[in-house]
Amino acid sequence: DARGFAGNAIARIGPLTGRLLGKEPPLLWLDVNGLGYELEAPLSTFYKLPEVGQALSLHTHLIVREDAQLLIGFGSAAEKSLFRQLIKLSGVGPKSALTILSGISVDDFWETVRAQDSAKLTRLPGIGKKTAERLVLELKDKAGEHATTVARAGAVDGAVPQAISALVNLGYKPAEAQ
Repeated sequence: DARGFAGNAIARIGPLTGRLLGKEPPLLWLDVNGLGYELEAPLSTFYKLPEVGQALSLHTHLIVREDAQLLIGFGSAAEKSLFRQLIKLSGVGPKSALTILSGISVDDFWETVRAQDSAKLTRLPGIGKKTAERLVLELKDKAGEHATTVARAGAVDGAVPQAISALVNLGYKPAEAQ
């Protein structure tokens, strides 16, 4: 839809694939067919970046504010998805969401929320007790939707069904064991 901002169209930039021009946390520069993009990225993405000059694909999220347009790059769709869920919460802006993604993996985050371990989240820079408790409270219903890599790997070799069976045998209800 080409109505522009006055017509309430949403500006989006999808995945970008190009050549990494440079990187200085939290910023990186990507050349996509001669057009340069400056992106901000969580440290989790920085750890996985190739050498400068190499090919790179990133998932992106564009933030348009009155004073700036910020393009955020993510190494995985799971990081982007968690970022989007975090910034929907009251009191969690893009900077806080990037801090969370920089300090904890997506799988560990969801496992922490499932375990309702808000204390673990307070160890992240800039995340206080109230914010950590709100994250756990507001996202606990969504945590079940996000299977961890470990659980997915376990499902392949049968470890997850065995663990569920063991918990049921210990007296847990099947839904709790799951």
